[in-house]
Amino acid sequence: MSEYRYKLPDVGEGVVEAEIVEWRIKVGDTVEEDQPILDVMTDKATVEVPCAVNGTVTKIVGEPGDVIPVGTEILFIDTSGAAASEEKDAEVKDETPKADTKPEPAKEEKKPEPKAEPKAAPAPVARSEGDKPLASPAVRQRAREADIDLASVPGTGPAGRITHRDLDDFIASGGRLAARTGGGGSGRSKRTGVEEQKIIGLRRKIAENMVKAKTTIPHIAYVEEIDLTALEELRKHLNATKSDDQPKLTLIPFLAAALCRALPETPQANAHYDTEAGVLTKYEAVHLGIATATPNGLMVPTIRHAEAMDIWELAAELGRLAKAARDGKATKDELSGSTITITSLGAIGGLVTTPVINLPETAIIGVNKMQELPRFDAGGRVVPKKLMNLSSSFDHRIVDGYEAAVLIQNVKAYLENPATLFM
Repeated sequence: MSEYRYKLPDVGEGVVEAEIVEWRIKVGDTVEEDQPILDVMTDKATVEVPCAVNGTVTKIVGEPGDVIPVGTEILFIDTSGAAASEEKDAEVKDETPKADTKPEPAKEEKKPEPKAEPKAAPAPVARSEGDKPLASPAVRQRAREADIDLASVPGTGPAGRITHRDLDDFIASGGRLAARTGGGGSGRSKRTGVEEQKIIGLRRKIAENMVKAKTTIPHIAYVEEIDLTALEELRKHLNATKSDDQPKLTLIPFLAAALCRALPETPQANAHYDTEAGVLTKYEAVHLGIATATPNGLMVPTIRHAEAMDIWELAAELGRLAKAARDGKATKDELSGSTITITSLGAIGGLVTTPVINLPETAIIGVNKMQELPRFDAGGRVVPKKLMNLSSSFDHRIVDGYEAAVLIQNVKAYLENPATLFM
């Protein structure tokens, strides 16, 4: 046997180890060169690892969730079978029947035996009211666990004894529910299922980052009410009059534009803080992270140089990156390098959230649910207003409470006077 020992390759610059997310093959499978065999995770990107040779898998090392150093032997492949198969395919086979081959005598067809008639199930034995139902201790235990009154279960055993099959038939027929509701019960069954799930891949990376962020950063929260009445009127007008090649506008592009306008006055909120080195790096460019829920967990694709984009460009890039993240096609560069993050729960958002800062950033802005509520106008009259609470969290080591308030108040001014975003 010719054995090839496959080592975990270098899947990215500077990567020394990777976490196994999923094996796409198993022992005994035939593999081909360049065939994806394994998904591994580095930082926040999942990478496909291709096979290097043709052959048959004989051994796999490592399970999902294991962190493997680059260069570790993770797969053993028998390559002798592949070579033999190629030689065999090259041979010309003569499969023409020989002339003196005699046909086999016809076999006498056997007639199917008549099927026995199924026996009729024993009829349940009627019980008088007040009679204690007959059942074994095991059946009684099952009935207690399932919250079933055995008096309601028809028994087909000797003298009306209730069997395990009687109990199964009673539950399957819906009699359990009918018996409980008929007696004035709620009709609700107890849920007893338990599922254990190993936290691996992106979900484990998210968990590690959240723990590090909350234990490292002293968060300060700041929440302000924003009047979006004028902005909503403008947004609806722009969507109604946009061209076919322009994206639909949501609130996020307007918030992104307002944030980009406001950040120069509070540059420490558009920054990275290296705790170990004690160095704060402030950025003029706004590389805006957009927290995005995907089937694989929370990802943060980054809009590069958001400060140089208009509303339509922000909306288009936001849509492109969100789709790439949800489809699992976002690149490592698209999932890293943000300097400040916006997070939103969309229509299901609550009144207030306390978002967790995306390390090593120093601030995060959270969008909450918009509601139409009564407010007093300048003349003292009650009028309907479209309001939303804007939540934010800041690294209190870097951003003081006053500075946090200045940033959010500046964002509020832009959003409540949306024409200023275009000036």
